[in-house]
Amino acid sequence: MKLTFCGGVGAVTGANFLLETGTTKLIIDCGLLQGTANADSFNRATFPYDPKTIQYLVVTHAHMDHIGRIPKLVKDGFRGEIVSTPQTMEIVRFMFDDALKILDEESRREGVLPLYEKGDVDLALSLWKPLPYHSSRALGEASVYFKDAGHILGSAMAEITAENKKIVFTGDLGNSPSPLLRDTEHLGTADYVVMESVYGDRNHETHEERHSKFKQTILDTIARKGVLLIPSFSLERTQVILYELNTFFEKEKVPQIPVFLDSPLASHVTSVYEHSRDVFNEKAQAEIRAGDDIFNFPKLKNTIRTEDSQAIHGTPNPKIIIAGSGMSSGGRVRQHEKTYLGDKNTTLLLVGYQAVGTLGRQLLDGTKEILIKGEKVKVHAKVDIVYGYSAHKDSDNLIKFIADMDPLPKKVFAVMGELKSSLFLVQRLRDYVGVDAVAPSEISSVEL
Repeated sequence: MKLTFCGGVGAVTGANFLLETGTTKLIIDCGLLQGTANADSFNRATFPYDPKTIQYLVVTHAHMDHIGRIPKLVKDGFRGEIVSTPQTMEIVRFMFDDALKILDEESRREGVLPLYEKGDVDLALSLWKPLPYHSSRALGEASVYFKDAGHILGSAMAEITAENKKIVFTGDLGNSPSPLLRDTEHLGTADYVVMESVYGDRNHETHEERHSKFKQTILDTIARKGVLLIPSFSLERTQVILYELNTFFEKEKVPQIPVFLDSPLASHVTSVYEHSRDVFNEKAQAEIRAGDDIFNFPKLKNTIRTEDSQAIHGTPNPKIIIAGSGMSSGGRVRQHEKTYLGDKNTTLLLVGYQAVGTLGRQLLDGTKEILIKGEKVKVHAKVDIVYGYSAHKDSDNLIKFIADMDPLPKKVFAVMGELKSSLFLVQRLRDYVGVDAVAPSEISSVEL
């Protein structure tokens, strides 16, 4: 059995792994590289394998850095079976619809052909087969079994068994306990683990600290009659933020002020969350049974139409604007940043990882002037970050995740992280857990 790292190494995004047995070829995830200078060339490049020869694609979850190149894979000849949890399958439809709009805008602006088109998306969706958690399915000589990763709705760890060996692809691992989702399941046993390392070199604030910091940021915004602008990932982060705001307002921890969810994609994804309550944790399910609409509150407004988004600027302060994208790399948040970052009474609150090369990372690093749609924007707003809202495990919990395995795996491959994070995690796994761990290089292969 041979494993090849075709993406998702040396970077947080672009997950793509090829697993080959005697007669079966399958890939795990097929995501976009995002935020780096070479992202476009990587995403457009020919795959390092022939898509026509791949029989199966296993998808761990619906973030674009894990699914974003699937229509290109189909465009290039893949006709195999795509397997994910039912929740991932449902969310993917909205993610691809949104991606098509962005690709169309980019192709018109830059005078290039889009990465893929609607026909490629439709064909990809026709190949999709859902597999619930704790269910197994044969994939030629191999089989796959899904466990709950606790990262986002529908996220799964894929246990692949073939040739009497078990290799687990973690996808992204959740920052458990989550306000909404069940905890990441224990792995139990595996011969090999391919695991994420986004926060391999650092830890988050505690859940209590993030809660307190978010509340105080809202109170400060109200006191200054300012704008709290939150660039938020449409999938999972937005739903957690809505849940937290609902709790603050219901329990009168902060006064109610207008809140705008300015992301059509986030609104669509939230609707999927609303009818997927059976995979929530028990606390969230109990609140829903008690009659709480956990994603809604009186002064929340979903702005789907462009004109509604533009009208937000006419609403008096204080107010909260939640808009995509989470790293300020596109979406409606860019227009709000253009409008409000010059105001010292604005707070830009980042609530997740900001990849190198993104506008979000520039702002986090303290730049005082940015370029949005060709226009220079002075930054006088306060820029802050709450790491505790990350949907990823931090360094200590990644270590614990492996240390809790019994017996320990033969080898751990640290992927989906900046190189410094992956290498730090590798060293800690070696020193503290005593497991053989490596950070592979791109297009490297290993015999299992």
